[in-house]
Amino acid sequence: MDSPALDALALTYVARFATSSGRLSTYLKRKLRERGWAEEVPPDVAAVVARMTERRYVDDAAYAAAKGEGLRRRGYGARRIETALDHDGIAAPLRAAARGSETERRHAVMAFARRKRFWPYSAEPCLDPAVRRKHLAAYLRAGHGLDHVRRVMDARDLDDLEEWADEHAEDDLE
Repeated sequence: MDSPALDALALTYVARFATSSGRLSTYLKRKLRERGWAEEVPPDVAAVVARMTERRYVDDAAYAAAKGEGLRRRGYGARRIETALDHDGIAAPLRAAARGSETERRHAVMAFARRKRFWPYSAEPCLDPAVRRKHLAAYLRAGHGLDHVRRVMDARDLDDLEEWADEHAEDDLE
């Protein structure tokens, strides 16, 4: 592989996938290992990634916001979002911004409960301690904070939970 082929590979990748600069760099390095390098001067992957970023083909802030929103909608918590973005090579300030507001995090824990059919989205509250521990572990693996998880598990009903989730809605708008 030579420099024009590396540029073409990067351009093809960013045209096909929404990506971060970290993921693009990892992809290009992997392809270089697989295919080899034909030129005497070593490849400058960082320069290729910088060109793609400069041309706005790669935008880490937009990628982090979109991925964070997608994971929250699927019911994942702030810790899991931060881990996923860190794995994608997103900088700490962008990861922190993608964690979402308090209201968004509360709605995410509710989305997780809905998806898993945990209380209050099940027919009856779970009183069996062993099952409650399993539910608690699932919430924590999904990246939710213990305070949010306990609040959801101890909710009286769905109305109580929705009221709790929207408590900070006005504060988030400011």
